[in-house]
Amino acid sequence: MRSLKYILSGCLLVLGATSCKKWLDVNTDPNNPNNETVLVQNRLPWIQKFYCYTAGVTNFRTAAQSGLYYSNSTVGNALSTTWKFHTGNTTPYQTWFVEVASNLNDLYNTAQKKGAFHYMATANVFHALGFMQMLDVYGEMPYTQALTDLASPAYDDGKTIYYGCMAKLNDAIDLFGKTQDATAPALASGDMWNGGDVNKWIKLCWGLKARYMLKLSKKSDLYNADSILYCLSKGPQSIADNVVQQGFNNSTVTDYLLGDPVVTNGNFDYAAYGSNQRISKYHYDLLTNMRGSGVTDPRMSKIVPATMSGIQLDASNKVASFTWRRSEGVDVLGTATRLVKGGATSIVIPAYATANTNIKYTIANATDRANFIADQVGAGRTHTVNGNDVTVTYKAGSIFINNPNYLYSGDTIYVNLRSSSLATSGIAAQGEKDVSWYPSAAAFAAGAVASTGSFQVRPVSDQEILTYHEMCFIKAEVYMRKGDVGNAWTAYRDGIQAHLDMMQAKLTSWQAAGFAATNPDMAPMNSGDMSAYLTSGAVATAGNLTMSDIMLQKYIAMGCSIEIWNDMRRFNFSAGNVGSFGVVYPGYDRGPLFTGDANYTGSGKTDPRYWQRRWALPTTLEQNYNLTNVLAMNPNATEPNIWSMPVWWDCATDGEYYGYLSK
Repeated sequence: MRSLKYILSGCLLVLGATSCKKWLDVNTDPNNPNNETVLVQNRLPWIQKFYCYTAGVTNFRTAAQSGLYYSNSTVGNALSTTWKFHTGNTTPYQTWFVEVASNLNDLYNTAQKKGAFHYMATANVFHALGFMQMLDVYGEMPYTQALTDLASPAYDDGKTIYYGCMAKLNDAIDLFGKTQDATAPALASGDMWNGGDVNKWIKLCWGLKARYMLKLSKKSDLYNADSILYCLSKGPQSIADNVVQQGFNNSTVTDYLLGDPVVTNGNFDYAAYGSNQRISKYHYDLLTNMRGSGVTDPRMSKIVPATMSGIQLDASNKVASFTWRRSEGVDVLGTATRLVKGGATSIVIPAYATANTNIKYTIANATDRANFIADQVGAGRTHTVNGNDVTVTYKAGSIFINNPNYLYSGDTIYVNLRSSSLATSGIAAQGEKDVSWYPSAAAFAAGAVASTGSFQVRPVSDQEILTYHEMCFIKAEVYMRKGDVGNAWTAYRDGIQAHLDMMQAKLTSWQAAGFAATNPDMAPMNSGDMSAYLTSGAVATAGNLTMSDIMLQKYIAMGCSIEIWNDMRRFNFSAGNVGSFGVVYPGYDRGPLFTGDANYTGSGKTDPRYWQRRWALPTTLEQNYNLTNVLAMNPNATEPNIWSMPVWWDCATDGEYYGYLSK
């Protein structure tokens, strides 16, 4: 895979409020760059950034699988709605090897020559982060030979990859504990994540070990609750220990591989760059009716986007008045009435009316026509009826669906997650402090916002690598498995509080920076609402806490993260057959538009192969160019139902796992 190597010297990166010149001096001789002259302090920030890029696409696509998002894109919809896949997900694999993994040996070896032990340690951390992610999604892949000169490396099984990654974390902890040589570059000179704070890096390593050890919860011979608790005791202890990659909106530089913005949050690049993604009803209901309480979570208005509605323009065609309308969730898993009628990918992007616009709808069904007319009356829209034809006038300033199919006319209730960046808005006048989405330059000029975006997936959002709230929820789960409900409840409450505090800190910083001036969803939450939520029926008491309570709060807090899908696999989604915990994710199931019979061949919920368990290997990479090694490891790798085959840690025993790897 050495042919995938890309030297970072040709790129430009603008990374924040400082001049960031240190990030740009990639080579000692910029006119004659070569791999040997790249400084370790200049290689590390690129590795950090591009890891977030590959993690971003993985986070988004697994979040779609987990029911957080609906997507009407080809790949996203297959994961969120139809579950029908024919090919693999190439992008995470490609970006991992091209942009990150290909630089890890060079970072390690160059740092070793300089006695820069802390940079050596970071190479090990990224090795673990990336290859564990590859194991999570693809199962088997090149590992021991992956970063060698071999063009067609052999494959390793999931167990080998897992223990290899854990060994790298142990080595990293040892290396971070060493004192660097006096002439070695300080970690602070190249570290965008932790500013050179070695203690935070060490806590990151221990936290990752806890995360990865939790994956073994199905394996009675390997799962060790006390070992996980020990790792947690050495991991993050407060939100001050959170490890994130900060996103920016101060550059138009794009990635050389896929052309996406470089400085923005990696989750944004996939979940909110375009207009395809929306909040699911499953996600929405947890934010508005957790535990059947009817309580609206104070985080809801920061996670679920809003659009302007009922816009009135003044004489200069500027927005004079309006109301904010919060998005409804797309019902992918339930009855999905709108999608069943219109098609799995049919939700339409809104437009902006620069002048009064008439649209004629032909509606043959009398009931549908009557309901449609009632909707227009309720919305106060001018309309006329002529037989089966209903003509509606959308006033200037309206955000509406410019399509004559009446089924689509109400799609403005599904506000997309889209945010804007300098590199993507297409509106030259839109400044860096305004990341709302406008459907056109005319809408921007009027001040008509079509989406306020979502907390985790704005260009300026932090991309969460490891957080204190995740550690709390892991602790809660581990104690619950031990039967210690008291300590489980304390950790559960701590996790909710930690996530509220983390969000509030970021929202406060956005307000101080000026983002909330145009986007109220970027302003802080009401502190009274936060306190009231913690004592409401949405939050379990110590006497009625269930594993589902823990995992559903973790679901909200982790959001756009692969760890949600990892958790759901560990609990077999809504099968209810793990331990005595019952159904942990109630309501999650195949939806009415499911067409993935060839991919998911299980006969029922308790059959592992009923669910989305992994991704197929990239067809254009491994299956076309390394097929012999692919099939030598897993002769079923090219079968359609590979999507439902559990990965190593998702199996209770090695016998079960290796049984899947036999023809």
